[in-house]
Amino acid sequence: MTNMYSPSEIPIEVSKADRVEGHLRGRERRPSFGSSFLVERGIFAPTVQISPIGAATRHSAGWQGLTAESIYAPVQKRIECQYSAAFHLLVMYVDGIRRDGETSIDGVAPSRLRNVANKLTFVPANHTYDEWHEARTPMRISYLYLDPAKFDGSRNEDNEDTVYAPKAFFDDSVVWNTATKLKSVIESGKAAHSYVDALIDVLSHELSRSNKELSQNPPVSRGGLASWQMRIVTQHIEEHVGEQISLSTLAKLARLSQAHFCRAFKQSFGVPPHEYHVQRRIEKAKALLAERNASVTDVGFALGYSHTSSFSVAFRKITGRSPREFRRDFS
Repeated sequence: MTNMYSPSEIPIEVSKADRVEGHLRGRERRPSFGSSFLVERGIFAPTVQISPIGAATRHSAGWQGLTAESIYAPVQKRIECQYSAAFHLLVMYVDGIRRDGETSIDGVAPSRLRNVANKLTFVPANHTYDEWHEARTPMRISYLYLDPAKFDGSRNEDNEDTVYAPKAFFDDSVVWNTATKLKSVIESGKAAHSYVDALIDVLSHELSRSNKELSQNPPVSRGGLASWQMRIVTQHIEEHVGEQISLSTLAKLARLSQAHFCRAFKQSFGVPPHEYHVQRRIEKAKALLAERNASVTDVGFALGYSHTSSFSVAFRKITGRSPREFRRDFS
């Protein structure tokens, strides 16, 4: 019997080497407008549909009922993204500036924000998400697909249904840092269940708060960096991501002593300054590897690694695979 699939349920070819304890690494066929990712026990989970076909390169990974995608879209005339499914969707705009575009979610006023870098968008299950943009700079986006059965289960202590409100282009360092850690776990497939559950609990708590609660109770610094300090420090790191950046330089930019700066930075970002710098290097490396215009060695050199081996070690430590394996997954 011939298996028939809808455009949003095209299966991925998964080799035995890619299936380890429920962990899948996606090497997807993209013959249609839609795509899907095969999660545990053969369940198909719809993913964001991107058109035109081939407009973006995608890397997918699934683990323990959770799915993550890394999207790289070069500068093009127009790209359209659509999503509506029974899974929560968390969008992390890692990099990107739009020349023009619009983002619409059921229950939220459309947004035409242009500089979307470091912004978050949350689409609750069964809400429609439509987005189009004409990119002025290459865009890097991460998608986290969260199974409501797993996600909502952490919030049922009062035996009440949790209501998740859609949110477009919001800032929340707790959500961003937690989602980044969860994405790394999904991609590597290595973590204790208790750690994953803790990450999901944090995301569930933060995202279940209504927009009204967020406006009435804005995040408190609690010893972390002020907004202007986070902005100027992260901007400096982005502009010099392939260079050595001294702790003293960052501390001076924030007008703090080095010891105070280290404590405040970790409080705000969840990791020390050097680790954050390395993470940003690897994110930049992913974009360069996706473009396929430079060799792995050249990518490492461009990001400040004097030897391919040191670049590979750093890349594998964060992503769980070598640069060549990561690039292969985009083919």
